[in-house]
Amino acid sequence: MAELTRRYIVMAMATEGPFDLKDADGAFVLKPWKDPAALRALATYRDHCYPELAEELGVWIKTIASGPVIRGGVGARNEQRMAAVAKPRPKPRAKVQAKSHPRAKAKLKVAARIPQKNKGKRRR
Repeated sequence: MAELTRRYIVMAMATEGPFDLKDADGAFVLKPWKDPAALRALATYRDHCYPELAEELGVWIKTIASGPVIRGGVGARNEQRMAAVAKPRPKPRAKVQAKSHPRAKAKLKVAARIPQKNKGKRRR
């Protein structure tokens, strides 16, 4: 995992304080082994980063996905949310079309036989 360790330093946060929104070098830590939403975010990151890093992230993602399921508090809530969203919605029922009356079809056929010159003229 040379690409991961060469560019990034991962360490525990010193405090549990709020994020500084003005700090451009601030970090937001995801724990993909405890949070399925974080694992999905990591996969999206892998799909959009440079090839060497993407390769190593792919190995890491595969390792996490094949290992035991460990959930933290946020991870458990995210897992419930993802399961609820992933449920397939019931398909709408097809509308049953009523069969038209035979006389209605006959009227359409008669109307279709009216010559062009008579169409649009009023009858008195």
